[in-house]
Amino acid sequence: MKAARRIRIGTRQSALALFQAHEVQRMLSQQGIATEIVEITSDGDTDSVTPLYEMGIQGIFTKSLDIALLQNRIDMAVHSTKDIPTRLAKGLVLSAMLERATPFDCVVLPQGKTTSDFSGRQVIATSSLRRKTQWLHRYPQHTTENLRGNIQTRLTKLDNSPWSGAIFAQAALERLKVTSHHYITLDWMLPSPSQGAIGVACRQDDAEILSLCRSINHTATNVCVSAERDFLNALHGGCAVPIAAYAVIEKEQLFFRGNVFSLNAKDSIEVERNFPMERASEAGVLAAKEMLTKGAESIIKTFRPA
Repeated sequence: MKAARRIRIGTRQSALALFQAHEVQRMLSQQGIATEIVEITSDGDTDSVTPLYEMGIQGIFTKSLDIALLQNRIDMAVHSTKDIPTRLAKGLVLSAMLERATPFDCVVLPQGKTTSDFSGRQVIATSSLRRKTQWLHRYPQHTTENLRGNIQTRLTKLDNSPWSGAIFAQAALERLKVTSHHYITLDWMLPSPSQGAIGVACRQDDAEILSLCRSINHTATNVCVSAERDFLNALHGGCAVPIAAYAVIEKEQLFFRGNVFSLNAKDSIEVERNFPMERASEAGVLAAKEMLTKGAESIIKTFRPA
């Protein structure tokens, strides 16, 4: 497949975002597609202090790229899929997902440390409500501190603070080949819906770009991540609500897990179900309905503005 024009790939300017954009560029170049990377500053990058859940804005990391797409300044936008709102701007579609990396979080230890037992009173850094509530549910004797910024900024803050560790998406560290710090995979912590997946958005009326996106789309990842995003959407969640979800295809079934925790980390509602593949497209909504029958709304509403 060969595009008739040079494809403009939009991305944020962080090292991780650029890695993701170059991965899309690499896949397209293998098909003989001419591309260029267009770097765009996002609102989420200009404020690296305020916790995302306090900003009250959907798509804080995608808004600037959405505008660039709609103004025809770029042809596609590459994102961490977990940053993409479940409802895209009018005229845009999530057109491809690359094969997912590890979806799990990890706790990174200060430089030079290789072990930690997390017993006693300790401080863990994270700006994510989802990570905070799940961590404090498991370690109620701990406290958390806010931590934002790009990967290197957060690692530097960790090394210069009296914290026992900081929570990161493991896929981000692996993509950037971070070897300066030891980290421990948190396979007990349910991730953010679509964590670890790279997503591509484009204009819904651009047939050429839609065709190119289909050529790099990873079907299994798309099925699983779509279920997680449907789950989040059905629960009316966002970065202000600590909703977690993870779907994986096992033995020709879609295994789905999801949860939400209260702000004090003491209460939670969880769901765990297997779906036959012919019902995979319904999995997220059905899992959300089960959560609601169990009382999830009573927790979720406490995070919404009065």
